[in-house]
Amino acid sequence: MESRSDLTRIVETKTRRRRFGWLIALGFVVGAMMVGHLAFHVYFYTGMPEIPAAQHLWSLGREPSYQLRDRNGEVIGTRGPYYGEAIEAGELPAHLIHAFIATEDRRFWEHDGVDRRAIVRALLANWRAGGVVQGGSTITQQLVKNLFLTPERSLRRKLQEIRLARQLEQMLSKPEILTLYLNRVYLGQRTYGVDAASRRYFGHPATEVTLAEAAMLAGLVKAPSRFDPTRNIEEAHERAAVVLQNMVEAGYITQAQAEAASEEPAQLQLPDAEVLDAGVGYVFDLAVEEIEALLPDDHAPDLVIHTTIDMELQRAALSAVTSMLDEEGEAANAGQGAIATVDRDGEIVALVGGRSYADSVFNRATQARRQPGSAFKTIVFAAALERGVRPNMRYYDEQITIGNWTPRNYNGGYSNSAMTVREAFRRSINTIAARLVDDMGAEEVVSTARRLGIDSDLDPVPSIALGSQEVTLLELIGAYSVFANDGVLRRPHLVTAIHDTRGRVIYERPETTEPAQVYDPELARQMSGLLRGVVTDGTGRRANVEGVEVAGKTGTSQDWRDAWFVGYSSRYVTGVWVGNDDDSPMERVTGGGLPAQIWSLFMTAAHAEPGAVAQADDALNLPDEPELTPEEERLGSFYAELASEFRRAESRVPGDLN
Repeated sequence: MESRSDLTRIVETKTRRRRFGWLIALGFVVGAMMVGHLAFHVYFYTGMPEIPAAQHLWSLGREPSYQLRDRNGEVIGTRGPYYGEAIEAGELPAHLIHAFIATEDRRFWEHDGVDRRAIVRALLANWRAGGVVQGGSTITQQLVKNLFLTPERSLRRKLQEIRLARQLEQMLSKPEILTLYLNRVYLGQRTYGVDAASRRYFGHPATEVTLAEAAMLAGLVKAPSRFDPTRNIEEAHERAAVVLQNMVEAGYITQAQAEAASEEPAQLQLPDAEVLDAGVGYVFDLAVEEIEALLPDDHAPDLVIHTTIDMELQRAALSAVTSMLDEEGEAANAGQGAIATVDRDGEIVALVGGRSYADSVFNRATQARRQPGSAFKTIVFAAALERGVRPNMRYYDEQITIGNWTPRNYNGGYSNSAMTVREAFRRSINTIAARLVDDMGAEEVVSTARRLGIDSDLDPVPSIALGSQEVTLLELIGAYSVFANDGVLRRPHLVTAIHDTRGRVIYERPETTEPAQVYDPELARQMSGLLRGVVTDGTGRRANVEGVEVAGKTGTSQDWRDAWFVGYSSRYVTGVWVGNDDDSPMERVTGGGLPAQIWSLFMTAAHAEPGAVAQADDALNLPDEPELTPEEERLGSFYAELASEFRRAESRVPGDLN
């Protein structure tokens, strides 16, 4: 028999073995759990995005967005998603915040980013309904989903959402989370944030929303397309009523307040279609060109561009172009037109690059280089005045040959008589313009054009006298503005400031930009006198504006392919071009015809607009030029004829004797 001690040893050995077995089993279990836990984390959390520093959250995930504003700060267009002004939650009406919290996350102020009660409640509701009828996501979860995650519907994405929501709650305060959410929540129509949505649907900022409007905005979160008030106003109102009842249940408003808001539901105040269709696309393109030149390549993705555009004048400009071309364009075989206007400070207040931006985005005011014809003579005569020519000097209108070029007047002939420089300019006499260029040299004309702001390539050839070199309409307007400003060059510009949607200044045009005196003030006034004569008694009579003193010049290129009128009043410098994109000839359209009529129509409206700058005196700054005495007239003609005879005699001398 085994002794008692042997039995004890056997029992102890078996016990130790059992314990060891349990330890091994426990080890396997713990190991399996650890592996499972690791696998769980690897599968569900690998690749999960990290939350960046708080200052980067505002720009995270934003698509490039441009918002265009006029000179009064009003939004006139957007490209890309529409983001409103960044507004702190504390600056918004309480009922707007309450509408979102009551509908989307009633325990927002209590939970840590995840509302477990809401999740259980949603699971039960969905189980009873046999489908998804309720969600359990908090405002914080919605925010992280929009900022960091894809729209994928899966357990993996949901778990990542929960973890990120908790992390975000540790990084930001509740008011900060609410502010970020209300500025980034999607509310339909490619609109993000309550301010953008309020401006889009109601025409005013979110700081001014009523209770009924707040309910409509909060109601959009569930299904922005379905409850879009621009498409289904009845369902939008029904959804708003649900939000109002949620606010009652949450204790934010009384039943009486909810009923009052439902009885007077939110009304849409959509952007004026005229604003959106007033050729603003051409303005937008030019503004983007300017900012790309002003800002580095890595500029903020969301830009608010403040411009010099006056929307009253913009609408008037588009109306002038389209109405005249609709009325007379077909008969004249004139398919396109463009108009641009700057004020005396060089600010572009209106710009229309064609009849319809929807049909053609090509900007004929800034991109099209066309022959200006006699509209370029203004620069030719300005160069001549700098070299001693005076308006009362006389030249002979007769055939002239420069090299192998023999220019003719518009009527094909010559008057063979002496006339003053003033009269030659007023009547747009080609031979005298050519004579002036021949006397001073084409290089002088190019040099003057450069000083006046013409940047297009110009060849110093004799035919520059008749506008054979191609320029843009906006360039020519800028050159004419020098004479309107007593010789001061203020280059046309559009962008005054660029901000991001949080209001941070990215660029601001310097107010102390020193204008350049590029032309003698007295000579500039003499040029204004010459240009005034074109309108009062010359080729530009159709450009007259009743009650307003204006000056300008007509221009017509060869075979009537381009027709121009460029001129100014004491307020605005405006240019008009009419022609065809394929460069085909029009039916004898001259600058004194359709362009002058469009110009007059617009300038009449511009000076009648209540928003136009009020001035005590609309008169131009013209020179004091005394009338010539009969004796001066006689002597002037005599010397002109003598000079002409001398030139004819000189041309008959054999070349080797010259």
